Amino acid sequence: MDIHDFDEIRPYEPEEMPVVFEELIKDRQFNLVIKGFVPWLPKSIRNGVLRLLFKGVKTTQDFQVRFMKPVVKLELWKCTGGTTFGYPKDINKDDRFLFVSNHRDIVLDSAILDLMLYNNGFNRTCEIGIGDNLLIYPWIKKLVRMNKAFTVRRGLTAHEMMRSSLLMSQYIHFAINQKRENIWIAQREGRAKDSDDRTQDSVLKMFCMGYDNGNGNDNGNNVIDALKHLHIAPLTISYEHDPCDYLKAQEFQAKRDNPAWKKSKQDDLDNMKTGILGKKGKVHYEVSPCINDWLDTLDASMPKKEILHLVAEHIDHEIHSRYKIYPCNWIALDELDGSNNSDKYTAKDKADFDKYIEGQIAKVKLPNPDKAFLRERIMTMYANPLRNYLAATAPAVGV
Repeated sequence: MDIHDFDEIRPYEPEEMPVVFEELIKDRQFNLVIKGFVPWLPKSIRNGVLRLLFKGVKTTQDFQVRFMKPVVKLELWKCTGGTTFGYPKDINKDDRFLFVSNHRDIVLDSAILDLMLYNNGFNRTCEIGIGDNLLIYPWIKKLVRMNKAFTVRRGLTAHEMMRSSLLMSQYIHFAINQKRENIWIAQREGRAKDSDDRTQDSVLKMFCMGYDNGNGNDNGNNVIDALKHLHIAPLTISYEHDPCDYLKAQEFQAKRDNPAWKKSKQDDLDNMKTGILGKKGKVHYEVSPCINDWLDTLDASMPKKEILHLVAEHIDHEIHSRYKIYPCNWIALDELDGSNNSDKYTAKDKADFDKYIEGQIAKVKLPNPDKAFLRERIMTMYANPLRNYLAATAPAVGV
């Protein structure tokens, strides 16, 4: 296969970048967005500055470094209490990986990873899988494809989904092994609203679909080979505060009160805006070792379904055991479980977190907010990472 087999989903190639850039700055809606940042500048000057900045940009990675890197740095400065990044000491920064991570923010999960990889001397940033349900306007689709994004199609029929999954899987294998790009993708479709992060077996199954070993076999050994072909490195994302926590709790109540309730495009936009601009506290990213050595320990004669389930459990363990635990996680656990871990936080920590929770609940826009229910849902979002961390780091039975 070559790059043009993936035209409907892939990021832009270098020769396409100048044309798309001109289309973007002529887009009326995009200009309104840019105007919101610098309303005092006339349109001709704004576009002139953008064209000047674009000089020398030839690739999607150039675009990330020139345009997105300063934006993400500013965002982290304004909206976090500091960021940290951990990775194995022996990792090869010139290698390529499929980073499979838990999912906290629609836009920033991959954007922050790109900045951290760049700042820590990795050879490449990441191509990004993003759902087409978020590409609400043509300018958004163009902008994300300039920013190394490939499209994950949503809301398809079973037949369309099979074709789409195969194409995406083929592209991921192609990007990692032919283009030698890193890839970021979430461990599941959509975010875990309660922060109980679990890898979906179906995501791993999709990874295997596009692997071509030359003989067409689909046995257990081929599954292991397919996954090794992708150099999977689990990635843990830990936020001290999730700015979208109240929106997720609001969604829980909306669905509880009306099982037929569904998110609108405006809801998606609200989540994107809140996730980007909301206060996050401290943020930590940590990369686990590539799972290829662990895959070699599996019995290739096992059924494919069993292998995929074991791999999902292993990825979950790697993610859960590397959570950064904050005082608010212990506070939430104590409130929900009646435990006593007061040595893990101060009275001020608890007072500050209670004030934070009350402020978040006050933002909920429902005609009949159930404050007790909303509080329980938000607290669960903060307790679950700690529950999973404790389970993943507990001593093995008999040890």
